[in-house]
Amino acid sequence: MAFLGMRLPPARSDMDPHRDRLAIEFISVLGLPPLDFVDLATDLGCRHIGIALEPIVRSKAHPMWSLRDDALLRRDTVSAIRRAGISITLGEGFIAWPHRDIRDAGPDLDLMCELGAAQVNLVNIDRDRSRAFDQCAIFAEMAGSRGLGATLEFMPGLPIGDLESAAAAVRHAGEPNFRLLIDAMHFFRSGSKVSQVAALDPRQIGHVQLCDVPLASSGVAYADEARFARLPPGKGELPLLDLLVALPQNMIFGMEVPMLAEAERGIGPRERLSRCIEATWDLMQRAEARRRATPGPA
Repeated sequence: MAFLGMRLPPARSDMDPHRDRLAIEFISVLGLPPLDFVDLATDLGCRHIGIALEPIVRSKAHPMWSLRDDALLRRDTVSAIRRAGISITLGEGFIAWPHRDIRDAGPDLDLMCELGAAQVNLVNIDRDRSRAFDQCAIFAEMAGSRGLGATLEFMPGLPIGDLESAAAAVRHAGEPNFRLLIDAMHFFRSGSKVSQVAALDPRQIGHVQLCDVPLASSGVAYADEARFARLPPGKGELPLLDLLVALPQNMIFGMEVPMLAEAERGIGPRERLSRCIEATWDLMQRAEARRRATPGPA
């Protein structure tokens, strides 16, 4: 089934080979309409994108839209993605809320299948740990029954707030399609350690999102910083190189770098994202050089 291994579509001759492993995450484009997003990814030479059914965060420069409500927009988006040879590596916008049943997300999962997403991501903000774990298991089963992979994103301050608790939730679910999403900001800010990543079975990691931030918050509300004010890799203080060395090789890395302040100053998505692509590629090259320089086991 699709979730047992992310297969890359054939490389296009006009794309830089190193960009085959880079994805543009949905909130990085701050609500750019889907057809424009596909054009942007094509222009930047990225073969993978994340998507949601409607904007999660939005710049004032972009109109409101909905892939949930607009069937014509869905069809046009699917056609554009196929023409461009782009894959949807992650479907976003799924949240397990307190006192709600994640089964209500079934219709949105069906729409993600229609769009051609390979896997979908869950953020669980239920503060009842037992219920949160059960909701994760239900979501994983629902995704798997549709041939979708599923990932669990942890955030500090929640019961599923670090790598250890997220791994426990994945084990509780016991579904082969359910894996961990490692977001660099949440990972380091939660106190999780690179050594924990190195100790994981590589098959437990479903997706990685890269960005940079200061090691400690400057006083901005955590949610606002995460949604609006991240930095390109290498422009903050996170030990991203150590993380990349510990991660499985040949993964697709999503660039989750929303920069709302730059957008509001008139810096467009192409300029913002092109800097992120080059910074991420530089980091990947340095990680590969370190691997080659480190002797393997005897």
